[in-house]
Amino acid sequence: MTVTEVAGMMRVSRMTVYRMIHAGDLPAVRFGRSYRVPLEAVEAIVTDTDVATGTDE
Repeated sequence: MTVTEVAGMMRVSRMTVYRMIHAGDLPAVRFGRSYRVPLEAVEAIVTDTDVATGTDE
């Protein structure tokens, strides 16, 4: 997936995706001047993200 696709899927900015890549939070492979992120890595982050619901669970 491209950085733009990842940003859209995660609903964050492209800059946030780049920061996650550089921090090592999101694995990516560099092709020339662009990055590609494995779909499995994005899905793992999206499914691991807990959303506060306001309830005690």
